[in-house]
Amino acid sequence: MKIETGAPGLTVPVSDRDHTQGPADAPLTLVEYGDYECPHCGRLHPIINQLRQQFGDQLRFVYRNFPLATMHRHAQHAAEAAESAGVQGKFWPMHDLLFEHQNAETDEDLVHYATQAGLDMDQFMSDMKQHVHAARVREDFLTGVRSGVNATPTLFLNARRLDGHHDLETLTAQLQSALAAGT
Repeated sequence: MKIETGAPGLTVPVSDRDHTQGPADAPLTLVEYGDYECPHCGRLHPIINQLRQQFGDQLRFVYRNFPLATMHRHAQHAAEAAESAGVQGKFWPMHDLLFEHQNAETDEDLVHYATQAGLDMDQFMSDMKQHVHAARVREDFLTGVRSGVNATPTLFLNARRLDGHHDLETLTAQLQSALAAGT
């Protein structure tokens, strides 16, 4: 895998609106456009966690929603559930639960995960019933489209798209190379 210099870059920079893990001034920023029902994203999830552990404060991880609703019928609701959790300060616990239980993302399952994450259930149920966070999910999706995202997962390292395999060894080498190059 290599950083594609001719590939589209991240058109909307990371900001306070994003869900991030790691320091804002980290030398590496890895952005994932993902779909909670995508099996490839599911396989990437533990790899991202390993990279976060390995690189520590040198890595900031950002997750943006890119639900492929025509292929994954629960993806949109799962993304809305994660956003509802985010408003309550629990995006990452919900994010992790959704990836850990990819094969069970019905509305009933989402309620179960919201309970596990410790959400205010009245607020969560209201948000989900009224699709309060659908616009936010759509906004993420559109920023992905503008950045050339057409599949999940799509990764950007320091605003440049990474194409190729997303295995631990390759991504580790990419991050180490970017650190050494200072990019």
